[in-house]
Amino acid sequence: MILIDLNVLLDVIQKREPHYRSSALVINHVVKGNIKSYLPAHAVTTLHYLVGKYHSVGKANEVVNWALSIFQIVPVTHDTLARAHLLGWQDYEDAVVSTAALQAGCTAIVTRNIKDFSSSKVSALTPDEYLISH
Repeated sequence: MILIDLNVLLDVIQKREPHYRSSALVINHVVKGNIKSYLPAHAVTTLHYLVGKYHSVGKANEVVNWALSIFQIVPVTHDTLARAHLLGWQDYEDAVVSTAALQAGCTAIVTRNIKDFSSSKVSALTPDEYLISH
């Protein structure tokens, strides 16, 4: 089980180079059912906001429907936020992602920002590292 960081999902949705290929291959593993994958709940709202802002609300709704059809969603509860805050990380959002991954029982966080998760109890892998190991 893995948790996908929002930057990997955005690489695919926005076709961001040079990251698109590796991120798309990871998402393809998820779509094919090769691995159970999670998104933290707050990533879904952020995804809708960003796609709606830079494309349209209609496109944002399509993207959210797609994401909800392939990913499990980790609830971000009061406890999740409190535990993340206690980590004392500089980037609170990354602490929430790490805490959500731990809460869901994930074995890895797939992200392009592995340095941001150096203190995480759940290992962080780049999309390329994930692909090599799977």
